[in-house]
Amino acid sequence: MRAQTLTLVAAGAALLAPTTLPAAGATEPVRPLAGPAALREGDVAAADLLAKVRDCAPVSRGRYRTDDGEPASIPVCGTKEAVYWKADMDIDCDGQAGAHCNARTDPLFSAMTAYQQSDGRYLDAERLPYIVVPAASALWNHLDHRIRGGSVAAVVYRDRVQYAVVGDVGPHDIIGEASYATAKGLGIRADPRGGGTDTGVTYIVFKDSRVTPIEDHAAAVETGQRLARLFVRGAAERPGPQDARRPRS
Repeated sequence: MRAQTLTLVAAGAALLAPTTLPAAGATEPVRPLAGPAALREGDVAAADLLAKVRDCAPVSRGRYRTDDGEPASIPVCGTKEAVYWKADMDIDCDGQAGAHCNARTDPLFSAMTAYQQSDGRYLDAERLPYIVVPAASALWNHLDHRIRGGSVAAVVYRDRVQYAVVGDVGPHDIIGEASYATAKGLGIRADPRGGGTDTGVTYIVFKDSRVTPIEDHAAAVETGQRLARLFVRGAAERPGPQDARRPRS
């Protein structure tokens, strides 16, 4: 059963990332790719990404649970370029209410996410592929590894790759959660009550990357596939911080 995401930290989101001011003329988020279309989000194969994270050099001081009551068995691993973990996927339906994500469909629904769109609204789990990171703790602090709201992730399930952003913060001791849109894009059942998958999901988050505005999925795909190519090649040198911003008209 999904553990409730700690979206109450949104009230103190300033401790995690600077608040993005509303932008004039902000556009609606780009709809995520679903089903087989997720395969076309980039030219880096799932198998190539998985080959790069076959081994684990732990960066967390301990291990995480996948759900309440489960044993702590999931370390956060790291390289110079990224952090990653292999876990389950629970469905985060928090943020803006919609047809599939609301208080009726999800008993743990929260109208808040830890980060906000450029227009000041909370994220839309139905439309925006995003992942959830554990709250900073003595176990692991994502901020210490240059991961923050809007950081770009490659989420791998079987032969599919879905690019997403860090969009919410969860319990300090549980890992393995992503938005409704992320699950749908990977072909995972996206029902917040009984959907998700118990195993087989790999989350790769690229350090020093950021999408601005956070809801721009096209920018996440563009940045993600570029960083995924570098990651797979094992480039000795990487460019500076990747802050993807969509040009304003």
